[in-house]
Amino acid sequence: MSRRWRRIGRIAFAVFLVAVAVLLVRQARSVDWGQVRASLAGYDAATLAAAAALALASYGLYACYDLAARRYAGHGVGTGRVVAIALASYAFNLNLGALIGGAGFRYRLYLQAGVGAADVGRVLGFSVTTNWLGYALVAGVLFSARAVPLPRGWELGMDGLQALGVALLLACAAYLGACVRWHGRAWRVRGHEVRLPRPGLAVLQFALAGGNWLLIAAIHWLLLRGAADYPAVVGVTLLAAVAAAITHIPAGVGALETVFLALLGGDIGKPALLGALLVYRALYYLGPLLLAVAGYLALEAAGRRARG
Repeated sequence: MSRRWRRIGRIAFAVFLVAVAVLLVRQARSVDWGQVRASLAGYDAATLAAAAALALASYGLYACYDLAARRYAGHGVGTGRVVAIALASYAFNLNLGALIGGAGFRYRLYLQAGVGAADVGRVLGFSVTTNWLGYALVAGVLFSARAVPLPRGWELGMDGLQALGVALLLACAAYLGACVRWHGRAWRVRGHEVRLPRPGLAVLQFALAGGNWLLIAAIHWLLLRGAADYPAVVGVTLLAAVAAAITHIPAGVGALETVFLALLGGDIGKPALLGALLVYRALYYLGPLLLAVAGYLALEAAGRRARG
């Protein structure tokens, strides 16, 4: 029975991907690509430099996840190497998926640095948890405040989104309360030891990841030239991130564009919106990926020298 359900799940996922592909083709046919090129040509150097600076700040905040995780796991890898591992893993994570980038590269690079497998697992778990705690906090505030524009006819509706926001805020409060009451206590989950961080470290998790999500949305808002309110852009960014995570498509190709077009395309226009998203992908995905490849090769070489 379980094998049959796995097969059904794979078929359903394939059907979903086909549906997304059909939707993207339809969207692409309705776009005036000449206007998209004109929109891309309209960016001045100052705007692109500011967007690049925000992207750099976002990557820097993400690297701090691993620095906080070092305190949580207690390993002794130096700050420079931790930052390099985090930055390379993040770029690979965005472009290749969480399993390969976020997990695979981290395990390999931390093991090369002399960190035990159990501690690498703690670092990875702490980083992933930090990311989604920040998401829950920012999304909870925005959704409960009804700050995200939803098209008419969406099944969830504004009331449902507001209820989801309240639930997310309650979950954040529950996590902080658990850290206050049970920090340091260990549980065994499928053979792995799980410990809650101290309250101060938990607050740092919310601050780092919440700030990072706000920075990512600020890049979108800047590239959209302020055509939409910033809180609305933050909310759309959060919904697009969930869509990308659910589809498991590398780099979230299609999911990001589909959500932005559905929620903001009517107000901003498809050419300007697609132009902004193309620039965003170049600054936040492709550019860092090229640097990550070079950084990964350097870390591999350092690991070989250390073993030698």
